Amino acid sequence: MLLAEGMDEAADILKRSTPRIDETGYDNWNGGTAIWTIYLLIEPAEYARLGTKREGLEEQISARLNPILEQYTSDWFGVKIAPRITQQEDWRSREGEVSVTARQNIFDGLRLDSVFWSGRLDEVEFLQRLYDLQKLRSFDNRFKDAAGDIWQHRVNNNDWDNDWVYSDSHFNLLHGPTELFLRFLCEMVHPVVRPDRNEALALVQQFNDQLRREGWHLVEEEKIAGRPLFVAMRFQGTSARSVSRARTVADALDAAWMQKEIERLEQSVERDPALAIGTAKELVESCCKSILAKRGVEVSKKADLPDLTKTLAKELRLVPEGISDEAKGAETVRLILRNLGSLTQYLAELRGLYGSGHGRDGQHRGLEPRHARLAVGAAVAFIDFVTETHTRRNEPT
Repeated sequence: MLLAEGMDEAADILKRSTPRIDETGYDNWNGGTAIWTIYLLIEPAEYARLGTKREGLEEQISARLNPILEQYTSDWFGVKIAPRITQQEDWRSREGEVSVTARQNIFDGLRLDSVFWSGRLDEVEFLQRLYDLQKLRSFDNRFKDAAGDIWQHRVNNNDWDNDWVYSDSHFNLLHGPTELFLRFLCEMVHPVVRPDRNEALALVQQFNDQLRREGWHLVEEEKIAGRPLFVAMRFQGTSARSVSRARTVADALDAAWMQKEIERLEQSVERDPALAIGTAKELVESCCKSILAKRGVEVSKKADLPDLTKTLAKELRLVPEGISDEAKGAETVRLILRNLGSLTQYLAELRGLYGSGHGRDGQHRGLEPRHARLAVGAAVAFIDFVTETHTRRNEPT
Protein backbone atom coordinates (compact mmCIF):
# COMPACT_ATOMS: atom_id res chain seq x y z
CA MET A 1 0.00 0.00 0.00
CA LEU A 2 2.81 2.42 0.85
CA LEU A 3 4.63 1.68 -2.39
CA ALA A 4 1.43 2.00 -4.41
CA GLU A 5 0.90 5.51 -3.00
CA GLY A 6 4.50 6.58 -3.61
CA MET A 7 5.54 6.58 0.05
CA ASP A 8 8.86 4.89 -0.69
CA GLU A 9 10.78 6.09 2.39
CA ALA A 10 8.12 4.81 4.80
CA ALA A 11 7.99 1.49 2.91
CA ASP A 12 11.79 1.19 3.08
CA ILE A 13 11.79 1.75 6.86
CA LEU A 14 9.02 -0.82 7.32
CA LYS A 15 10.96 -3.33 5.22
CA ARG A 16 14.34 -2.87 6.94
CA SER A 17 13.25 -2.34 10.54
CA THR A 18 12.93 -4.93 13.30
CA PRO A 19 9.41 -4.82 14.80
CA ARG A 20 8.61 -5.11 18.49
CA ILE A 21 5.06 -5.01 19.85
CA ASP A 22 4.40 -3.93 23.44
CA GLU A 23 1.17 -3.39 25.33
CA THR A 24 1.50 0.20 26.44
CA GLY A 25 -1.97 0.98 27.85
CA TYR A 26 -5.54 -0.10 28.59
CA ASP A 27 -8.88 1.65 28.17
CA ASN A 28 -12.28 0.71 29.69
CA TRP A 29 -14.11 1.63 26.48
CA ASN A 30 -16.34 -1.05 24.96
CA GLY A 31 -15.74 -3.53 27.76
CA GLY A 32 -11.99 -3.09 27.79
CA THR A 33 -9.55 -2.24 25.04
CA ALA A 34 -5.81 -2.92 25.05
CA ILE A 35 -3.51 -0.27 23.59
CA TRP A 36 -0.47 -1.53 21.67
CA THR A 37 2.59 0.22 20.30
CA ILE A 38 4.43 -1.27 17.35
CA TYR A 39 8.06 -0.16 17.57
CA LEU A 40 9.97 -0.21 14.28
CA LEU A 41 13.60 -0.48 15.39
CA ILE A 42 16.27 1.03 13.12
CA GLU A 43 19.97 1.88 13.53
CA PRO A 44 20.60 4.84 15.87
CA ALA A 45 22.47 6.82 13.20
CA GLU A 46 19.58 6.42 10.77
CA TYR A 47 17.10 7.36 13.48
CA ALA A 48 19.02 10.57 14.14
CA ARG A 49 19.15 11.45 10.44
CA LEU A 50 15.37 11.20 10.10
CA GLY A 51 14.93 14.08 12.55
CA THR A 52 11.52 15.72 12.44
CA LYS A 53 10.43 13.51 9.52
CA ARG A 54 9.87 10.61 11.91
CA GLU A 55 6.41 11.72 13.00
CA GLY A 56 5.13 12.01 9.43
CA LEU A 57 6.53 8.59 8.49
CA GLU A 58 4.91 7.04 11.59
CA GLU A 59 1.54 8.47 10.58
CA GLN A 60 1.89 7.14 7.02
CA ILE A 61 2.63 3.61 8.22
CA SER A 62 -0.03 3.66 10.95
CA ALA A 63 -2.77 4.93 8.61
CA ARG A 64 -2.23 1.98 6.25
CA LEU A 65 -1.74 -0.62 8.98
CA ASN A 66 -4.92 0.08 10.97
CA PRO A 67 -7.42 -0.93 8.22
CA ILE A 68 -5.71 -4.32 8.13
CA LEU A 69 -5.68 -4.87 11.89
CA GLU A 70 -9.30 -3.72 12.34
CA GLN A 71 -10.41 -6.89 10.53
CA TYR A 72 -9.05 -9.02 13.39
CA THR A 73 -9.19 -7.01 16.63
CA SER A 74 -10.80 -4.04 18.32
CA ASP A 75 -7.58 -3.17 20.18
CA TRP A 76 -5.88 0.09 19.38
CA PHE A 77 -2.49 0.25 17.68
CA GLY A 78 0.07 2.99 17.17
CA VAL A 79 3.42 3.00 15.32
CA LYS A 80 6.67 4.45 16.66
CA ILE A 81 10.04 4.52 14.91
CA ALA A 82 12.74 3.93 17.55
CA PRO A 83 16.53 3.40 17.69
CA ARG A 84 17.68 -0.20 17.94
CA ILE A 85 19.49 -0.84 21.24
CA THR A 86 22.56 -3.08 20.99
CA GLN A 87 24.80 -4.05 23.89
CA GLN A 88 28.39 -3.07 23.14
CA GLU A 89 31.06 -4.82 25.17
CA ASP A 90 33.69 -2.61 26.78
CA TRP A 91 32.08 0.53 25.32
CA ARG A 92 34.41 2.76 27.31
CA SER A 93 37.33 1.67 25.14
CA ARG A 94 36.10 3.85 22.26
CA GLU A 95 38.08 6.88 21.16
CA GLY A 96 39.02 9.11 24.04
CA GLU A 97 38.41 6.47 26.70
CA VAL A 98 40.92 4.24 28.46
CA SER A 99 39.65 0.66 28.19
CA VAL A 100 38.96 -1.62 31.13
CA THR A 101 41.68 -3.94 29.80
CA ALA A 102 44.35 -1.22 29.92
CA ARG A 103 43.26 -0.13 33.40
CA GLN A 104 43.34 -3.70 34.65
CA ASN A 105 46.82 -4.21 33.17
CA ILE A 106 48.09 -1.13 35.00
CA PHE A 107 46.60 -2.28 38.30
CA ASP A 108 47.96 -5.80 37.80
CA GLY A 109 51.43 -4.37 37.19
CA LEU A 110 51.22 -2.38 40.41
CA ARG A 111 50.20 -5.53 42.28
CA LEU A 112 53.05 -7.58 40.80
CA ASP A 113 55.60 -4.95 41.79
CA SER A 114 53.97 -4.43 45.23
CA VAL A 115 53.66 -0.69 44.59
CA PHE A 116 51.82 1.06 47.40
CA TRP A 117 49.47 3.44 45.61
CA SER A 118 49.31 6.18 48.24
CA GLY A 119 53.10 6.51 48.45
CA ARG A 120 54.30 8.18 51.60
CA LEU A 121 50.82 9.59 52.39
CA ASP A 122 48.19 7.74 54.37
CA GLU A 123 45.29 6.53 52.27
CA VAL A 124 42.71 9.06 53.47
CA GLU A 125 45.18 11.90 52.93
CA PHE A 126 45.92 10.67 49.39
CA LEU A 127 42.28 10.24 48.37
CA GLN A 128 41.26 13.61 49.79
CA ARG A 129 43.54 15.20 47.20
CA LEU A 130 41.19 13.80 44.53
CA TYR A 131 37.77 13.37 46.16
CA ASP A 132 35.58 15.00 48.78
CA LEU A 133 35.36 11.95 51.04
CA GLN A 134 32.81 13.65 53.30
CA LYS A 135 30.33 13.69 50.41
CA LEU A 136 30.77 10.01 49.53
CA ARG A 137 28.34 7.85 51.48
CA SER A 138 29.48 5.10 53.82
CA PHE A 139 28.68 1.43 53.16
CA ASP A 140 28.95 0.82 56.91
CA ASN A 141 25.98 2.18 58.91
CA ARG A 142 28.30 3.01 61.81
CA PHE A 143 29.88 5.82 59.79
CA LYS A 144 28.47 8.78 57.94
CA ASP A 145 30.91 8.97 55.02
CA ALA A 146 33.64 7.18 53.02
CA ALA A 147 36.41 8.60 55.21
CA GLY A 148 34.93 6.71 58.17
CA ASP A 149 34.75 3.53 56.08
CA ILE A 150 38.41 3.74 55.14
CA TRP A 151 39.54 4.46 58.69
CA GLN A 152 37.54 1.52 60.07
CA HIS A 153 38.73 -1.06 57.55
CA ARG A 154 42.28 0.11 56.89
CA VAL A 155 43.37 1.58 60.24
CA ASN A 156 41.15 0.18 62.98
CA ASN A 157 40.50 -3.37 61.69
CA ASN A 158 42.89 -3.51 58.74
CA ASP A 159 40.65 -6.09 57.06
CA TRP A 160 40.83 -4.66 53.51
CA ASP A 161 43.62 -5.67 51.10
CA ASN A 162 46.31 -3.13 50.23
CA ASP A 163 44.93 -2.81 46.69
CA TRP A 164 41.30 -2.36 47.77
CA VAL A 165 40.98 1.03 46.08
CA TYR A 166 41.33 -0.40 42.55
CA SER A 167 37.96 -2.17 42.79
CA ASP A 168 36.15 -0.05 45.38
CA SER A 169 32.74 1.17 44.19
CA HIS A 170 33.21 4.55 45.88
CA PHE A 171 35.80 5.50 43.26
CA ASN A 172 35.00 3.11 40.38
CA LEU A 173 38.51 3.38 38.94
CA LEU A 174 38.10 0.33 36.71
CA HIS A 175 34.86 1.36 34.98
CA GLY A 176 34.42 5.05 35.81
CA PRO A 177 35.30 8.21 33.85
CA THR A 178 38.66 8.20 32.10
CA GLU A 179 39.46 11.66 33.48
CA LEU A 180 39.28 10.48 37.09
CA PHE A 181 41.30 7.34 36.35
CA LEU A 182 44.10 9.40 34.74
CA ARG A 183 44.05 11.92 37.60
CA PHE A 184 44.52 9.00 40.00
CA LEU A 185 47.62 7.85 38.08
CA CYS A 186 49.06 11.37 37.97
CA GLU A 187 48.52 11.73 41.72
CA MET A 188 50.36 8.44 42.32
CA VAL A 189 53.55 9.98 40.83
CA HIS A 190 53.09 13.44 42.33
CA PRO A 191 56.31 14.61 44.08
CA VAL A 192 54.47 14.97 47.40
CA VAL A 193 53.21 11.38 47.15
CA ARG A 194 56.35 9.84 45.65
CA PRO A 195 59.37 12.12 46.17
CA ASP A 196 61.86 9.59 44.73
CA ARG A 197 62.27 10.90 41.17
CA ASN A 198 63.54 7.62 39.72
CA GLU A 199 60.67 5.67 41.27
CA ALA A 200 58.13 8.12 39.83
CA LEU A 201 59.70 8.00 36.35
CA ALA A 202 59.72 4.20 36.38
CA LEU A 203 56.00 4.17 37.19
CA VAL A 204 55.25 6.71 34.46
CA GLN A 205 57.00 4.50 31.93
CA GLN A 206 54.92 1.49 33.04
CA PHE A 207 51.71 3.53 32.82
CA ASN A 208 52.60 4.88 29.37
CA ASP A 209 53.31 1.38 28.03
CA GLN A 210 49.58 0.72 28.45
CA LEU A 211 48.18 4.21 27.90
CA ARG A 212 49.84 4.91 24.54
CA ARG A 213 47.78 2.10 22.99
CA GLU A 214 44.70 4.01 24.13
CA GLY A 215 45.88 7.33 22.69
CA TRP A 216 47.01 8.80 26.03
CA HIS A 217 50.28 9.37 27.87
CA LEU A 218 51.52 11.10 31.01
CA VAL A 219 53.83 14.02 30.27
CA GLU A 220 55.88 16.33 32.44
CA GLU A 221 54.16 19.69 32.86
CA GLU A 222 56.42 21.46 35.35
CA LYS A 223 58.68 20.77 38.27
CA ILE A 224 58.25 21.02 42.02
CA ALA A 225 61.52 21.26 43.96
CA GLY A 226 63.33 19.82 40.95
CA ARG A 227 60.94 16.88 40.65
CA PRO A 228 58.59 16.36 37.69
CA LEU A 229 54.84 16.96 37.91
CA PHE A 230 52.85 14.90 35.38
CA VAL A 231 49.57 15.46 33.58
CA ALA A 232 47.64 13.23 31.17
CA MET A 233 47.50 14.28 27.52
CA ARG A 234 45.98 12.87 24.35
CA PHE A 235 48.40 12.00 21.58
CA GLN A 236 48.43 14.29 18.58
CA GLY A 237 47.69 12.08 15.59
CA THR A 238 50.89 12.41 13.58
CA SER A 239 53.28 12.45 16.52
CA ALA A 240 51.57 9.42 18.04
CA ARG A 241 52.04 7.43 14.85
CA SER A 242 55.66 8.54 14.58
CA VAL A 243 56.45 7.56 18.16
CA SER A 244 54.70 4.23 17.71
CA ARG A 245 56.73 3.52 14.55
CA ALA A 246 59.95 4.54 16.30
CA ARG A 247 59.26 1.96 19.00
CA THR A 248 58.80 -0.70 16.34
CA VAL A 249 62.19 0.22 14.90
CA ALA A 250 63.85 0.09 18.33
CA ASP A 251 62.33 -3.34 18.95
CA ALA A 252 63.53 -4.58 15.55
CA LEU A 253 67.08 -3.45 16.34
CA ASP A 254 66.87 -4.66 19.94
CA ALA A 255 68.24 -1.23 20.86
CA ALA A 256 67.22 -0.61 24.44
CA TRP A 257 68.99 2.75 24.61
CA MET A 258 66.78 4.09 21.80
CA GLN A 259 63.75 3.56 24.06
CA LYS A 260 64.88 6.35 26.38
CA GLU A 261 65.14 8.77 23.47
CA ILE A 262 61.71 7.69 22.24
CA GLU A 263 60.28 8.27 25.72
CA ARG A 264 61.70 11.82 25.65
CA LEU A 265 60.18 12.39 22.22
CA GLU A 266 56.83 11.20 23.46
CA GLN A 267 56.82 13.62 26.35
CA SER A 268 58.38 16.66 24.70
CA VAL A 269 56.82 17.13 21.25
CA GLU A 270 53.95 19.22 22.62
CA ARG A 271 55.53 20.55 25.82
CA ASP A 272 59.13 21.23 24.79
CA PRO A 273 59.63 21.41 21.00
CA ALA A 274 63.31 22.32 21.37
CA LEU A 275 63.98 19.15 23.36
CA ALA A 276 62.01 17.10 20.82
CA ILE A 277 64.10 18.46 17.93
CA GLY A 278 67.34 17.69 19.77
CA THR A 279 66.10 14.23 20.68
CA ALA A 280 65.05 13.51 17.06
CA LYS A 281 68.64 14.10 15.99
CA GLU A 282 69.95 11.87 18.79
CA LEU A 283 67.49 9.14 17.80
CA VAL A 284 68.85 9.11 14.23
CA GLU A 285 72.40 9.00 15.57
CA SER A 286 71.60 6.06 17.85
CA CYS A 287 69.91 4.20 15.00
CA CYS A 288 72.93 4.68 12.68
CA LYS A 289 75.36 3.48 15.34
CA SER A 290 73.17 0.50 16.18
CA ILE A 291 72.91 -0.72 12.59
CA LEU A 292 76.61 -0.18 11.88
CA ALA A 293 77.51 -2.09 15.06
CA LYS A 294 75.26 -4.99 14.03
CA ARG A 295 76.96 -5.06 10.63
CA GLY A 296 80.43 -5.06 12.20
CA VAL A 297 81.38 -1.61 10.89
CA GLU A 298 83.63 0.37 13.22
CA VAL A 299 83.18 4.11 13.41
CA SER A 300 85.18 6.77 15.17
CA LYS A 301 83.81 8.04 18.47
CA LYS A 302 84.27 11.53 17.05
CA ALA A 303 82.10 10.84 14.00
CA ASP A 304 79.28 13.36 13.72
CA LEU A 305 75.83 12.68 12.30
CA PRO A 306 76.62 13.47 8.63
CA ASP A 307 79.67 11.15 8.84
CA LEU A 308 77.56 8.37 10.35
CA THR A 309 74.92 8.82 7.66
CA LYS A 310 77.46 8.63 4.83
CA THR A 311 79.01 5.50 6.30
CA LEU A 312 75.61 3.87 6.72
CA ALA A 313 74.51 4.85 3.20
CA LYS A 314 77.61 3.25 1.77
CA GLU A 315 77.26 0.10 3.87
CA LEU A 316 73.58 -0.37 3.02
CA ARG A 317 73.92 0.89 -0.58
CA LEU A 318 71.03 3.30 0.01
CA VAL A 319 71.43 5.01 -3.37
CA PRO A 320 70.66 2.09 -5.66
CA GLU A 321 72.92 1.37 -8.57
CA GLY A 322 70.75 -1.42 -9.95
CA ILE A 323 67.84 0.73 -11.09
CA SER A 324 67.74 0.78 -14.87
CA ASP A 325 67.71 4.16 -16.57
CA GLU A 326 64.73 2.91 -18.51
CA ALA A 327 62.81 2.09 -15.36
CA LYS A 328 59.95 4.50 -14.83
CA GLY A 329 60.76 6.99 -12.09
CA ALA A 330 64.37 5.81 -11.65
CA GLU A 331 65.74 9.33 -11.31
CA THR A 332 62.98 10.26 -8.87
CA VAL A 333 63.86 7.25 -6.69
CA ARG A 334 67.51 8.29 -6.69
CA LEU A 335 66.62 11.86 -5.68
CA ILE A 336 64.37 10.72 -2.83
CA LEU A 337 67.06 8.47 -1.43
CA ARG A 338 69.79 11.11 -1.74
CA ASN A 339 67.60 13.64 0.06
CA LEU A 340 66.71 11.09 2.73
CA GLY A 341 70.41 10.80 3.46
CA SER A 342 70.74 14.59 3.59
CA LEU A 343 67.79 14.80 5.96
CA THR A 344 69.96 13.92 8.96
CA GLN A 345 72.28 16.79 8.22
CA TYR A 346 69.32 19.17 8.15
CA LEU A 347 68.19 17.82 11.52
CA ALA A 348 71.62 18.48 12.98
CA GLU A 349 71.50 22.05 11.63
CA LEU A 350 67.95 22.55 12.95
CA ARG A 351 69.02 21.34 16.37
CA GLY A 352 71.93 23.79 16.31
CA LEU A 353 69.60 26.66 15.51
CA TYR A 354 66.56 25.83 17.63
CA GLY A 355 67.10 22.63 19.54
CA SER A 356 68.06 21.99 23.14
CA GLY A 357 71.61 22.18 24.41
CA HIS A 358 72.47 25.78 23.54
CA GLY A 359 72.18 29.01 25.51
CA ARG A 360 69.97 31.75 24.07
CA ASP A 361 69.74 35.49 24.42
CA GLY A 362 66.60 37.18 25.74
CA GLN A 363 65.23 37.84 22.23
CA HIS A 364 65.36 34.20 21.11
CA ARG A 365 62.01 32.72 20.05
CA GLY A 366 61.75 28.96 19.82
CA LEU A 367 59.83 26.83 17.40
CA GLU A 368 56.32 25.49 17.86
CA PRO A 369 55.09 21.89 18.35
CA ARG A 370 54.22 21.65 14.64
CA HIS A 371 57.92 22.20 13.81
CA ALA A 372 58.87 19.53 16.35
CA ARG A 373 56.40 17.11 14.75
CA LEU A 374 58.00 17.79 11.38
CA ALA A 375 61.47 17.02 12.77
CA VAL A 376 60.26 13.88 14.56
CA GLY A 377 58.36 12.67 11.49
CA ALA A 378 61.44 13.18 9.30
CA ALA A 379 63.69 11.39 11.78
CA VAL A 380 61.32 8.42 12.03
CA ALA A 381 61.00 8.22 8.24
CA PHE A 382 64.78 7.89 8.04
CA ILE A 383 65.26 5.31 10.80
CA ASP A 384 62.31 3.29 9.50
CA PHE A 385 63.78 3.15 6.00
CA VAL A 386 67.37 2.31 6.96
CA THR A 387 66.23 -0.33 9.45
CA GLU A 388 64.07 -2.08 6.86
CA THR A 389 66.94 -1.85 4.35
CA HIS A 390 69.32 -3.36 6.92
CA THR A 391 66.87 -6.22 7.47
CA ARG A 392 66.46 -6.87 3.75
CA ARG A 393 70.22 -6.82 3.15
CA ASN A 394 70.55 -9.59 5.76
CA GLU A 395 67.93 -11.81 4.13
CA PRO A 396 69.31 -14.79 2.17
CA THR A 397 69.12 -14.35 -1.60
